[in-house]
Order: sequence, then structure tokens, then C-alpha cells
Amino acid sequence: MRRLTLQLYLGKRFFVAIFGAFLLCTTLIFIIDFVEMLRQGGKSGSVPASTLIRITLLRVPAYTEFLLPFAVLTGSIVTLLNLARKSELAVMRASGMSVWQFLQPGLIVSFALGIFAVVVYNPMAASARAQAETEADEAFGRDTSVLRATSSGSWLRQDGLDGQSVINAGSASAGGTKLQRVSAFVFDASGRFLEKIDGTSAELQEGYWLIRDAMVARVGQEPETFQTYLLSTYLTPERVADALGSVISLSFWELPALIEVAEKAKLSTAPLRIQYELLLSRPLLCATMVLLAATVSLRSFRSGGIQTMVITGMIGGFGFFLMAEVSRQIGVAGLAPASVAVWMPVLLAILVTTTVLLHQEDG
Repeated sequence: MRRLTLQLYLGKRFFVAIFGAFLLCTTLIFIIDFVEMLRQGGKSGSVPASTLIRITLLRVPAYTEFLLPFAVLTGSIVTLLNLARKSELAVMRASGMSVWQFLQPGLIVSFALGIFAVVVYNPMAASARAQAETEADEAFGRDTSVLRATSSGSWLRQDGLDGQSVINAGSASAGGTKLQRVSAFVFDASGRFLEKIDGTSAELQEGYWLIRDAMVARVGQEPETFQTYLLSTYLTPERVADALGSVISLSFWELPALIEVAEKAKLSTAPLRIQYELLLSRPLLCATMVLLAATVSLRSFRSGGIQTMVITGMIGGFGFFLMAEVSRQIGVAGLAPASVAVWMPVLLAILVTTTVLLHQEDG
């Protein structure tokens, strides 16, 4: 019972400190994003402050979920330093507890928070982000294009039952499901050109694009005109925006299906796979941050050098996040498999922190 009571006490200390650090980061991001909303609202005319606050609140979860590992690092450092300052760590060590025993509650709490962030907080944040984008478009009177714009319009490569096709559109709206001034180049399964389709507009339906006022030109034939023309596609109205848009609006539960859809549509799946692996690795990453915090927070206050330890820990944390971001960009660029790009920094951090703690504990 005494051991359980101590474990619960330490777990509570870790949780309160981590939650406090996360709440502080959330507040700062809310203020910064709200200022940006005020700037955009000023350009678009009179947008009520209540609308801007609501949009900002909907956007904040998507911006803050990736800060959880940093909050775990900061909260763990604060917790361990407070325990050391009150000599509680010294008492626990004197009673025979090893570093792994009094870190266990922090590891459990951080791992559980990581799981909660992936299976609950991430879907909520993705849904809120999508709602925020819709409300922002309505408030600011704009249509968001999810297609990549170039000087010659927006281009989309896809696949369907009839074969591959490349679509060029002058503009896109409604999350990329409605296109204007459309030209489509259709190829068969072997890559041979079949036809070119020009239309005034196209709308994505279940399994096909509905092209209006279409003129179809085939090799060796006279062009034909159709009031409506169907072009098959594996994209769906519910998923085209997610498959082409920002991964910040994607839910953990939707990603596997979206990756499959993107593969069928011949789109790059690297960003989606990277995001999925990042979410899978988040619980272990949060636990790793506790180990990293322990490497710089276990020295007695009587030894001095506390400020140096804290600065070292924060620098180490930023260095890790920088390395992880570089590795992520390598994965997005397709230079390394998604699993390697995401998991290698985490496993390397576990190896380094465990080695340091073993040296500190056993000499």
C-alpha cells in the first residue's frame, strides 16, 4: 500500500506539471493565433469578435497536439527539480528506490497521455480544424483551393476504372470537389493516350467527375461535344480534400483509408504515411521525454548547477525536435521509408537517454 501510495503521488505530480505546461503553451498559441485572426478580419471587413474567437478556439487543438512531447519534457523537468529541491528524491533513493522505480509513474502517465492524444485528442482536433476552415471561409468570404496552383492553373493526377488521367483546372472550390475551366488528359492502363476532355466545370461525385459542356477529342476522330461527360476516379467527395490537403486536418482513424485512396489516385502518400507514423510513435515519444528530463534533473540542489542542467535539458529537447523534423522532411521527400524517418530519432533518443541514466545510476 505504501508503494502504491507513493506511485500515485508521483504520478499526480507528473500529471499536474505536464498539464500545466501544456495549458501554458495552449494559451500562448491562442493569443498568437487570435492576433492573426484579427489581422485577417481587418482585411475582410467587419467580422464579429465572437466569430474570430470561435474560429481561433477551433484551430488551437490542431496546433497544440504536436506540442504534447515538449509539454511532457518541460513538466517532467519541473517535477523532478521540485522533488529534488524538497529532498524527496534523496529520501526515495535512501529507501532503496532506483531511478527506474521513481520514474515509472512519470513514464506511465506520459505514455497514457500519448495514447489519449492519438485516439481521442487528435480526431477531435482534426474535426475542429476542418470546422474552423469552413467557418473561416464563410466569415472571410473566400473559397479554399486544395489543388496545387501554378501559373497555368491547378493540376491533379488521378486513377480510375477507365485508367489514369491528369486534370488541369483554372480554379477549385468547395474543398477541391468543384473545378472550373477543366481540361483532362486520359490514358489507358498501359499509359497510352486516349482522349482529351475540355469542359466549363467539373464536380466530384461518387466514383466519377461530372464534367459539363465537355468537348472530347480522340486520336484520329473528330471532336465530339457532350452536355455532361463522366470521368471515372477513385477519389470520393468526402476524401478528396483530405487526400490533397493539409495533414493537420486528418484524423488518426481516417489516415489508413486515406492512404489507400491516395494510392489508388496515384497521389503521393509520403505526407500521409509520415503523419500516421508520427501519431503511432507519440506515446513512446512522450515516455522518451521523461527519460530525457531525468538525465538533467536528478542532481541534488546542494551540488549546484541547477540552471545549467535545465538549460542543457531544454537544449537537448530542442536538438531532438530539430533532428526529428529533419528526419520527417527526409521521409516526406521520399528519401527514406516513413517508418524509418519517424521511428529512428525516437529509438536513438531512447538509447542515448537510457545509456546516460544507467551511467548516472551505476557509474
